[in-house]
Amino acid sequence: MNGSRKSDSCVVPGKCPNKGSGAPRPAEGVEERRLTKGNPDRQNRRRTQGRGSLHNALDRIRQAARRDKQQRFTALWHHVHNADRLEMAYKRQNRKGAAGVDRVTWQSYGEKLEERLENLSGRLRCGAYRARPVRRVYIPKSDGRQRPLGVPALEDKLVQSATAEVLNAVFEQDFLGFSYGFRPGRSQHNALDALTVGLKKRKVNWVLDADIRGFFDAIDHEWLIRFLEHRIGDQRVIRHVKKWLKAGVLEDGKRIMGRRRVGASHPCWPTFTSTTSSTCGSRHGESVPRAT
Repeated sequence: MNGSRKSDSCVVPGKCPNKGSGAPRPAEGVEERRLTKGNPDRQNRRRTQGRGSLHNALDRIRQAARRDKQQRFTALWHHVHNADRLEMAYKRQNRKGAAGVDRVTWQSYGEKLEERLENLSGRLRCGAYRARPVRRVYIPKSDGRQRPLGVPALEDKLVQSATAEVLNAVFEQDFLGFSYGFRPGRSQHNALDALTVGLKKRKVNWVLDADIRGFFDAIDHEWLIRFLEHRIGDQRVIRHVKKWLKAGVLEDGKRIMGRRRVGASHPCWPTFTSTTSSTCGSRHGESVPRAT
């Protein structure tokens, strides 16, 4: 009834009885247990870690960033390539989103999710990960023009999403309360609500509405890196950001390289570009407007 089955693999207990064989009644030994087929030891360890450990790690980063506004973080990359965090990034993606140059969809990647995420984590850890070019598509605008959009490869989306989550833990501590653009838990609706309250409670003479034309395409990559380095000292993070900036665009079968190729569709670009305004404000005084 309790015999060995084909699907079981025996795990021998490593703990010995606390009383030796010479005692009158040796203490009861630790009972052997068996692993279910298809659940390797590494996978069991990952599941026991839980999601709470990921949030606790980010909480420690937030506390350190809040405590010292001048601190540069030199050990962040292991938070990014954590397989559990990559899995969370996968689950945040649009299940019906268009495929990038790799033609891999959300559904097809999930068919062997554990195996693929472990492989991706390993490549990120040892430096074998390579960023792919972004597939360029166009959507019509209300004025008749076309808006260019970039569709990254799925694995690039996962890594960038995980990177943005970790960097947000740092840079969220630097933003002021009236900054709403591309921030977790905030939206343009919150900004309009705050504006309404301000207009009703304070004497206001002017309301200025401004937009930076082609901001994501025109931002200077060198300055973007310099702004990130004010707080990020982990060169592995910086090196991968540079990889994404240099990956280029694939349009009509041709790979295009150049500076004006960022695009707002990358999961991490809103975090990066909002950081530039935050860093400007922190370096030149709070009178400088933050990204909103």
